[in-house]
Amino acid sequence: MIMITTATPSTKPLKTYYWYWQGHRIKYTVQGQGEPLLLIHGFGASIGHWRNNIPHLAQGNYRIYALDLLGFGGSDKPQLNYTVELWRDLIKDFWQDHINEPTIFVGNSIGGLLTLMIMAEYPQISKGGVLINCAGGLNHRPDELNFPLRLIMGSFTKLVNSSVTGTFIFNRIRQKHRIRRTLYQVYCDRKAVTDELVDILYQPSCDPGAQKVFASVLTAPPGPHPQTLLPKIDQPLLVLWGTNDPWTPIKGSAMYQERAKNGQNTTFYPIEKAGHCPHDEKPQQVNQLILTWLNSLSFNG
Repeated sequence: MIMITTATPSTKPLKTYYWYWQGHRIKYTVQGQGEPLLLIHGFGASIGHWRNNIPHLAQGNYRIYALDLLGFGGSDKPQLNYTVELWRDLIKDFWQDHINEPTIFVGNSIGGLLTLMIMAEYPQISKGGVLINCAGGLNHRPDELNFPLRLIMGSFTKLVNSSVTGTFIFNRIRQKHRIRRTLYQVYCDRKAVTDELVDILYQPSCDPGAQKVFASVLTAPPGPHPQTLLPKIDQPLLVLWGTNDPWTPIKGSAMYQERAKNGQNTTFYPIEKAGHCPHDEKPQQVNQLILTWLNSLSFNG
C-alpha cells in the first residue's frame, strides 16, 4: 500500500492510497471512525467529486471510503472491455480487502447503479444504500433512443473507437472549455462549476489510456436495469434526486417514489434546483439528508 497526500483549494488534504487489484493500481481514500460508508462516483468522475462530502460525513462518526474506479481518476487505465460487472467485482474485492463488515454504499449516477447491483447480488455485505440520481444503465439501451438519435450515437461511437479519428475526437471533447460547457448543462448553479471541478475531470483525461477507456465505456453493454434489481433489495434505501437533471430526469425516479409510498424501506427526497450531481452542487443539503437518514436507522449505535 502506497500513501500520498492530495489537496484541493477548497478542502483540507485527503490522504490517498494505492491498492492493487488484478495487477492494476487503484486509488482510494479513507477518513473518519465508525460504521463504514463506501462512496462510488459516476462516469468520468473520481474521489475528488466527493471532496465536499467526505469530511462532513466523517465528522458524523462514520468511516468514509471512496475509490477511483478502474479507468477513472488516479486509478490505472488499462485497455480492457469496461462493464458495470467489472467495476462491481472491483468494489466487492475492495470491500473484502479493506472493510469486511456490512457497509452503507453511496453512489452517484453509474455509482448508483453499482450500489444497486451490490445490494441485490451481495446482500450480505450491504446494510443499506444511498442513490444520488441513479443511472438506468452504463449506456442508453437502444429502445430508449428514437431512431435518428440511435443513428447519431452509433456513428459517434464508431468514430470515437476508430484508430484514425478516436484520439482527435477525444482530445476535442476533453478540452477544459468543453468540460465546463457540459457541466453547465447538468449543474443548475453555475457557481458550483469551479476551476477546481473542471480540473478534477480534466486531469485524468490526460493520462495514457484515457481515450481507450472512454471509447470502451461508450460501446459497453448498459448492464442490469434498476427495475430488475429493486425487487431483490430488502435493505434500507435512501434516494436523492436533483429535480433539474437532464441526463437522468426525475421522471425516472418514479419506481423509487412508489417504493417509498408503499413502505418498502425506501426514503425519497427531491433536491430542488439541482442537476445530475446534487452531492456536489448542494453538498450541505445532501450531507445532512444522508446523516439524518443514517442516524434514524441507528446505524451509528
